[in-house]
Amino acid sequence: MIEIRRFTDLGTFENDWLNAHYHFSFSHYYDPARMGRGKLRVWNDDTIQPNTGFPPHGHRDMEIITYVRKGAITHQDSMGNKGRTEAGDVQVMSAGHGVQHSEWNAEDETTTLFQLWIEPAENGGNPGWGAKAFPKSDRSGAWAVLASGHGEKDALAIRQDAAVLGATLKAGEQLTYDVKAGRFGYLVLAAGSVELNGQVLKARDGAAISGGASLSIRGLEDAEIVFVDTI
Repeated sequence: MIEIRRFTDLGTFENDWLNAHYHFSFSHYYDPARMGRGKLRVWNDDTIQPNTGFPPHGHRDMEIITYVRKGAITHQDSMGNKGRTEAGDVQVMSAGHGVQHSEWNAEDETTTLFQLWIEPAENGGNPGWGAKAFPKSDRSGAWAVLASGHGEKDALAIRQDAAVLGATLKAGEQLTYDVKAGRFGYLVLAAGSVELNGQVLKARDGAAISGGASLSIRGLEDAEIVFVDTI
C-alpha cells in the first residue's frame, strides 16, 4: 500500500526565520493519522533564513538525521563537536542519554534541509555525532546508503534496524526497491518529479509505504530522492 502525502497537505509552522513543513505530527501540529511510520517518528522539511537557526536545546533517546538540500548547516554540541554540513551531505546525532546542541545557518543564503528522527533500538547510551559527504554523482541512478543500523562501511551509523537511502534520477531513468513484509518505507522527493508505481510525485511530496510493496520509480524530470526503510 502506498499513501501519497502532498507537500501542500503537510503540517506547517512559520516565524521570522523558520518555515517548516511536517510530514508527521510534531510540536503544535497534531494529526492522529500521522504519528510516524514504524520507528520513523519525524520528517521535517525546514527552510532556515541566513544567519539564524535553532539555539542550544536538548534531546535524548533519538537518532536525528539531517539531510541538507541547499546551503549548509553548522552543528555544535555539548560533546565538543562542531561541524558544517553542506548541500547533499548528511549528519547524524545519536542523542543517547542526553545531549545539548544547536543548528545554525551561518551562511549568507537560505538553507533548506530534511530532518528525520528515528527511535533507537535501546534507550540510553553515550551520545554521538558524525557527518559525511555523499557526492550526488555516486548515487546517480542507484541507491546509496546514507545512514544505517546494518553496519555498511560507507554509511553513517544509527542505532536501529533502519536505513536512510538517497538516489538521483535523470528523466527517463528507473529505480526499484522492495519493502519487505513487516517493514515500513517513507519516501520524499528533495527535487524534481517522478512516477512512483503509476502515481506522480513532485518536489517535497511524500509517500508512506506499507510492507510487502515493490516500488518502481521513473524519473519524469531530474530528481533527488530520500528514502527510509525501517521496522
